[in-house]
Amino acid sequence: MNLLKMRSWSLLVIILVVLLISGCGSGGGAASGENNPSGNGSGAGEGPTYSFRLAEAHPADYPTTKGDMRFAELVKERSDGRITIDVFPSAQLGEEKAAIEQVQLGAIEFTRVSTGPMAEFNKDYGVFSLPYIFDNDEHVWKFLLGEKGMSLLDSLQSSGLQGLGWYSSGSRSFYSSKPLASIEDLKGMKIRVQENKVNLAVMDALGASATPMPYGEVYSSLQTGVIDSAENNYPSYYSSKHYEVAPHLLLDSHQRVPEVLLVSKTVWDKLSEEDQGIIRQAALDSIEFQREEWAKYEQESEAAVRAAGVTITEVTDLQPWKDAVKPVIDSYRSEYSSILDAIEAAK
Repeated sequence: MNLLKMRSWSLLVIILVVLLISGCGSGGGAASGENNPSGNGSGAGEGPTYSFRLAEAHPADYPTTKGDMRFAELVKERSDGRITIDVFPSAQLGEEKAAIEQVQLGAIEFTRVSTGPMAEFNKDYGVFSLPYIFDNDEHVWKFLLGEKGMSLLDSLQSSGLQGLGWYSSGSRSFYSSKPLASIEDLKGMKIRVQENKVNLAVMDALGASATPMPYGEVYSSLQTGVIDSAENNYPSYYSSKHYEVAPHLLLDSHQRVPEVLLVSKTVWDKLSEEDQGIIRQAALDSIEFQREEWAKYEQESEAAVRAAGVTITEVTDLQPWKDAVKPVIDSYRSEYSSILDAIEAAK
């Protein structure tokens, strides 16, 4: 069986599992995305009712999951109970890349994912994987909430998706099962990255060997030596317990890769303008809540890994790092010129 057929069968199996979960958990309500005019019970508003699902890779107490849940609460409240969105955390409906594919097909209606794997579905999203293009969190949000950042949400329509809003994910740094204190230590290391061509080029520029793999496989791969290192933010490093098997953290903040809340365009196009407005505004209004939850959890995560005895080295001179990856940024400058100009202008 060739690779294409294997991938097709794998995706079909995942979709069947999702549909089975949905059927078991529906509680007799409306089928996902299906009009249920007779379902307007006491207190429900006028109009069709919908029962949707949202796929989330992180656990229930993670800041992005809390953002998802706040979004779902706002939608239910503002639609007078007509539109419900059930959040499925801990990758119950599949890891991020699989979830994106299912949302494209309309098999799942919503998902929250990192913009890292989104580059494989929309090339503009590869810009977020370019290293050191943002100075700090304030710089990131000034861009995301500006004209260019918001336009990137609508640019997904050609990929069968509609972006609804951005969530915070802090900055990404390297951690390893081996001592790690400088850029030289990365040379020859097998480092797990989110799968996109920009990440592969960045690791190559740093002298490392990029190893794309699903997030759920990272712990065991670090534990068994399949990979030497990975990179992520404080909350993911802590909540995934990666610090147990990779107790060396090098803080270089090489990427600030935001999260994005998505809906299937197939589903989106069937909604009335009023319902689209409710969902879009609820997503935007959930951002501040998610950012606050992120900031709190980030501090808690840092304190927890320090208490666990993790060796933490902060990079004080980023210039050698920026020099090493400059050829990568230069090679993509023409492809992402308008976005990079907007990022620069947001400083």
